[in-house]
Amino acid sequence: MGSISDSPLSLSSSSPPCNSRSTVPPTFSTRIFSDVAGDIIVVVDGESFLLHKFPLVARSGKMRKMVRDLKDSSSMIELRDFPGGPPTFELTMKFCYGINFEITASNVVALRCAAGYLQMTEDYKEKNLIFRAENYLDQIVFRSFHESVLVLCSCQTQEIAETYEVPDRCVEAIAMNACRKQLVSCLSEELKGRDCLELWTEELSALGIDYYSRVVFEMARLGVRSESIVASLVHYAKTSLKGIINPNCQEQRKIIETMVTLLPNDEKGSYSLPIIPLSFLFGMLKVGTIIDIEISCRLELKRRIGHQLETVSLDDLLIPSVQNKDSMYDVDSVHKILTFFLERIEEEDEECGYESDSTGQHSSLLKVGRIMDAYLAEIAPDPYLSLLKFTAIIETLPEHSRIIDDGIYRAIDMYLKAHPLLTEEECKKLCKFIDCKKLSQEASNHVAQNDRLPVQMVVRVLYTEQLRLKKALSGDSEEGSWVFSSGVRSRAVSPRDTYASLRRENRELKLEISRMRVRVSELEKEHNLMKHEMMEKSGNNGGTFLTSLSKGIGRIAIFGGENREKVNRKSRSLSERKTSSRRGR
Repeated sequence: MGSISDSPLSLSSSSPPCNSRSTVPPTFSTRIFSDVAGDIIVVVDGESFLLHKFPLVARSGKMRKMVRDLKDSSSMIELRDFPGGPPTFELTMKFCYGINFEITASNVVALRCAAGYLQMTEDYKEKNLIFRAENYLDQIVFRSFHESVLVLCSCQTQEIAETYEVPDRCVEAIAMNACRKQLVSCLSEELKGRDCLELWTEELSALGIDYYSRVVFEMARLGVRSESIVASLVHYAKTSLKGIINPNCQEQRKIIETMVTLLPNDEKGSYSLPIIPLSFLFGMLKVGTIIDIEISCRLELKRRIGHQLETVSLDDLLIPSVQNKDSMYDVDSVHKILTFFLERIEEEDEECGYESDSTGQHSSLLKVGRIMDAYLAEIAPDPYLSLLKFTAIIETLPEHSRIIDDGIYRAIDMYLKAHPLLTEEECKKLCKFIDCKKLSQEASNHVAQNDRLPVQMVVRVLYTEQLRLKKALSGDSEEGSWVFSSGVRSRAVSPRDTYASLRRENRELKLEISRMRVRVSELEKEHNLMKHEMMEKSGNNGGTFLTSLSKGIGRIAIFGGENREKVNRKSRSLSERKTSSRRGR
């Protein structure tokens, strides 16, 4: 299939002078007729070929016109910007002389472009070079994924190939073969459980970013799975961006920006595809920050990360600061990622409808709250971190994103320790973000002994703990936290506002239940510890005392005094019945 002549002729290694008028040593010296001397010299990119007019004009329209336009005293033709240079011209001349050679995926593009340049069409000879090259492309190249990739790679050095639509046809053939492989792998038992595109992701990495992006776009259009496209993108990024990242390299900047545009979306156009690894997105963002990619591309990466923020790790968020000298970490990027996450939560809340309780969103928000507290504690020791950036992340998170404020207290305490020059007003402003009612017993004890905190903060914590202890001993519940505004609804309030208010109350109710569970757990731990210590000290008598104490504590009503009143009424009625029975006796 690759042969272009049925009668192969041998090439002579000798180079006898064929034209006494020429002092240029011939490069192409093959003779078809030994008694016929060369009569024309063709110069291609500075290299001369001593040839015969008749074989050239018989197949090439361009050579026929140039020979016709030659002056009688001249026998030299110069071809400028010849596709493929002298090696390809030599192959085309072999074809004109009827010498056999093999067409391959590595030379077919150059031959097709050279044939088009020389106008070697069917008008001059049947089954001319254009026909032979096109036949090889259709019968061999476009039916094979591997061959199509090789041909497309060779198109990168032949800009004129775009004129003959060779790259477009290669791109379409690659995408079609990928779809075919995907379908076959899904039906084949032999490839079951394997990604059908694992076999050729490495081959696509040989393409330049321009051709690679065209291939990926065509694959997505034809329905290749997003998982396979993402796997190819990850492999291409690792291959093309390995080594030293140069901030001034335009090629690396172009690769990153193009890769961002190639990231797939799901059916609804969302950016929360779990198939895109977060490590890949963070890696692209970090490299993109170093080489200063377009702002729109960086925002796109941050948006995609923000829509999966509940699954990130702390190490992912520690992005080194490159452009800003005021901190060690890129806090602005993390703040923007957090903003995109909250926008996603808000959009999902609006789409949930009136009947949904938004449990999934609340769980994601609690996870992100814990992650952000850990992130703040990690960056707090940075002496160059400004108070404005530190508090920006705290203010962005809503209050119901934390059940316990131990994490935020730890971060603020570490920031105060690393920044001893803060004014008293700045310390007060920072400590206002801590809710004393949401601190655990251990954190409250630490606050009471922390001399870095303002006095007002310590007083608030001590007062809160006193109230807790009083209510725990008396059995009263924190009724104030359960009271909601229940006035008459105004006619001007819209149903959407009413629903938003109910949703907030529902969220506060869940948060309060979670707090009560934590408090009950702490009381149980304290009770068990007290029981263990008194058992060791008091022996059997202590055990009797603790048994009665446990019964007394069990009577304490957590959610109010109604249960205690019912128990008292039952005990009084029981004593009255016993007294009446005794009188009857």
